[in-house]
Amino acid sequence: MPRGVIDVEGIQSPEMQALKTKKTPQDMPFNITKIGHVVLRCQDIEKSVQFYTEVLGFRVSDVYPDSMIHGKMVFMRCNNDHHGVALVGGVNQPSKNVEMHHMAFEVDTLDEVMRARDHLKKHNVNIQFEGRRRAGVQIAVEFLDPDGHWLEIFWGLDQVGPQDSARPPEEWVEEFSLEDAIDSAPVGQDTSLADPSLRKD
Repeated sequence: MPRGVIDVEGIQSPEMQALKTKKTPQDMPFNITKIGHVVLRCQDIEKSVQFYTEVLGFRVSDVYPDSMIHGKMVFMRCNNDHHGVALVGGVNQPSKNVEMHHMAFEVDTLDEVMRARDHLKKHNVNIQFEGRRRAGVQIAVEFLDPDGHWLEIFWGLDQVGPQDSARPPEEWVEEFSLEDAIDSAPVGQDTSLADPSLRKD
């Protein structure tokens, strides 16, 4: 199937509909309110900490020495939580992304996604995708960290209330550049830039 073409028939198949209509039990004894943190293994912990601090803007909260955990461990934050990402050193090969597909970081404005793309390019970061994905319709730039973990900086993810339905596939608007994502907004997404000079066309 060509890139950008949405397989509506596949999405509407009985198997996919059975997955989409799976209900959460009403009598859950707890309520998870957010995804708290992720811990990644890395080859060179100093290089990885440098990437997450100097390229992505994380701040170091705490460090465990080798005597506490083999390979050392560094806890980093991007908000007031003590840590959102932690790194454990000591692996001897890049990530194969076998289990975790990618990890995403939200920003408050579309302008920040544009600035993030320029910042990543300036630091010679391996960018894998830019534009808008389908479900959720967020606008994003996706890239690799020094160990090959796939990361994303995004804005504009659809908000869906507990009793609401997600946007139908017919309203998804996939695009493969940030500029095209701005020009082709789905229903209800305001892609106005505060600083239009951030565009690269």
